[in-house]
Amino acid sequence: MDTAWVQVFVLVFSQCAAPAGKTVCQEQELRYQFLDRNECEQVLEQLLEHKDAAENVIVNRDKSRCLPTVRSQRVFASVESATKASAGLDGWGELPAVRERTDFISEAHQKRLDELFECEQTGGVAPCKVGNVIVEGSTVRKGEVWVQEK
Repeated sequence: MDTAWVQVFVLVFSQCAAPAGKTVCQEQELRYQFLDRNECEQVLEQLLEHKDAAENVIVNRDKSRCLPTVRSQRVFASVESATKASAGLDGWGELPAVRERTDFISEAHQKRLDELFECEQTGGVAPCKVGNVIVEGSTVRKGEVWVQEK
């Protein structure tokens, strides 16, 4: 086995996604690797078009880009030598069947709602809820304002 340096292109995709019916979104940064710059840029354009159509996602175009980089890669002479060297390692082998994704954000929000009292019952003492809105204690924290481009 040898070590080689392989040039890759990292697609950084910055977005702010909100659960259905909510106005506050969670900032997320997704990263994908490509061996070809054109493929990276093509996927970036497709993601931008797809996300622009979503009502609950705002894309930060200034932070979304394709960047060249290199990474260290183990190189094997054959599939057999790779299998031999990796035998017994966790995660090595056939990929498991893909499970259907669950909406963990909505599930976590609903679980938290179920645990809280109405703000009228607590006299406005946070944390509490007003309908489906969770009211947390105030904190001083700098935040970014995301604006939907039209």
